[in-house]
Amino acid sequence: MLPAACAQEGPPLTEAPPENPLQATCRAEARRDPEVINFGRQLNMGNWANEQRVGHDIRVAELRAFRDCMRRNGAALPGGVESVRPPI
Repeated sequence: MLPAACAQEGPPLTEAPPENPLQATCRAEARRDPEVINFGRQLNMGNWANEQRVGHDIRVAELRAFRDCMRRNGAALPGGVESVRPPI
């Protein structure tokens, strides 16, 4: 009975397509962005509220830096108009 309980419902999850060289370059640049690094320095491990806030700030700053790099290089941006923001 246990294997049946672990069966996956619905279609199998597909892997994301691999990044092209420009996306990989912009992703690496975004991780090195000064704002992203600054938020990383504010991380206080063991403080759940701080981890959540700083983690969100890092993701937002990294996405902003990635999109800025893509725009600078004239590439089409993936995704929709604006990412979903969690309630404060």
